[in-house]
Amino acid sequence: MSTNEPIVIRPERPDHPQVAALLVELDAYLGMLYPPEANHILDAEALCDPAVDFLAAWSGADLLGCGATRCMPAEPASGGRAYGELKRMMVRPAARGRRIGALLLAELEARLRRRGVGLALLETGRDQTQAVRLYERAGYGRRAPFAGYPDNGLSLFYAKELAR
Repeated sequence: MSTNEPIVIRPERPDHPQVAALLVELDAYLGMLYPPEANHILDAEALCDPAVDFLAAWSGADLLGCGATRCMPAEPASGGRAYGELKRMMVRPAARGRRIGALLLAELEARLRRRGVGLALLETGRDQTQAVRLYERAGYGRRAPFAGYPDNGLSLFYAKELAR
């Protein structure tokens, strides 16, 4: 994996062969940490929905990471506000420490703002300490469950107001 090439964040199809392989890695990782019913995974077909922005981080021909947001309608658990939900964030272990997750997150938030969405919500696992650290450093604060996610003791829920 080259560190000489610049990191480029760009939209990518979730069914791109390299992306599909990365999503399989992510699913396997989550499967090692949590039971199947605790993994709330969007598949490639769902990630192709027009309400989803799916981004990939590249360095030359190397795929380093990915992430997505999906626009969600207002619900009681979101305070009656439409929101963007962060999904499928992953940075390959060999590429960590280069702020790729922060770059992906910043671009995903920017895309939500351009769509007119002012609230970002996410669910992550309590054992994903690097992800928790990323979200907290980016200004996400703990909140109650939303979107019908169970309060199972394995999930953590976060929110961030997106400045316009």
